[in-house]
Amino acid sequence: MYQVNRRAFAMYGLTALGAGVLAGPFSQALADIDYPKSPIRLIVPRSAGGVLDIIGRDWVYGAAQKLGTIAVENFGGGGGMTGTAMVAHANADGYTLLLGSTSDLVLNPALSGERLYDPVKDFSAVAGLAISVAMIMVNPSVPAHNLKELVAYAKANPGKLSYGSAGAGTMSNLCGELFKKLAGLPDIVHIPYKGAAPGYTDLIAGTIPIMSSNISGTVLEMHKAGQVRILAVATDHRLAVAPEIETTAEAGYPDLIAQLFVGVFAPAGTPKPIIGRLAQVTSSVVAEKDFQDKLQNAGFESVIDFGPDRTTKYLAQEQVRWLPILKESGLKSG
Repeated sequence: MYQVNRRAFAMYGLTALGAGVLAGPFSQALADIDYPKSPIRLIVPRSAGGVLDIIGRDWVYGAAQKLGTIAVENFGGGGGMTGTAMVAHANADGYTLLLGSTSDLVLNPALSGERLYDPVKDFSAVAGLAISVAMIMVNPSVPAHNLKELVAYAKANPGKLSYGSAGAGTMSNLCGELFKKLAGLPDIVHIPYKGAAPGYTDLIAGTIPIMSSNISGTVLEMHKAGQVRILAVATDHRLAVAPEIETTAEAGYPDLIAQLFVGVFAPAGTPKPIIGRLAQVTSSVVAEKDFQDKLQNAGFESVIDFGPDRTTKYLAQEQVRWLPILKESGLKSG
């Protein structure tokens, strides 16, 4: 369970939307609103069966018990931008929601030349659900068991190494580029894949020596089987699902923090009582142990008490942190 990333969130000065905020008269007002009166759509801007789709469906399973029918609709085109744009321009009545992420609301809009939506003006945050941490791993043939040894190996072999990612402009790509910048390794060549799976295949085969990816159950199984070696997770705290793996902060790179945030969003202008109702329901879903266990098995960590204000401020700070890195790297969306 992910409560607060001490380094990343301490500087944000965030105030949790906790149970106290929803208590008293406002809580009664939420209970009295006539919503929902018909089925809700949750747009998942990714293909069915992926990790984000699974998280969305887990949320729907819990939320539907209090909100009624919620239909999941997958729109995987445009690297997530197609489905996200649909919600941006939907009626602001609480019946069309988005399962949004850092990729959809921070990275892709900055990388793409298309202005399909404004990530700040076109959405109202409902609540955060989870965070997926990026990490750096190597083929077992690489003589490195931690980041310090990988940096030494890379500097001893200038111009000879490459790393794979799940695609240009993804969080895994940004993790790799930030590592290169902080470690002083500009000559490591980036190999973008169309998703993480083909990159895993090439990493195991030794076609690429290094890969940056987000933690998942699949990656952890490969690590435990000795097919790959995870060197560090890009955060400042060890993960409950893999406490034996050191963090980038422990490895000497406290600024190498790369996390994919996932939450629920509505079109801008959605009435506050509806946002409040959705936030209240989501808070109760995220607090359930079954939901937290499902996230952990997928390599995610749940975020606690991330209501509308906290989610909005978190993403605003992610924009401040990542946009200069995007401009400096010259990355384009894949």
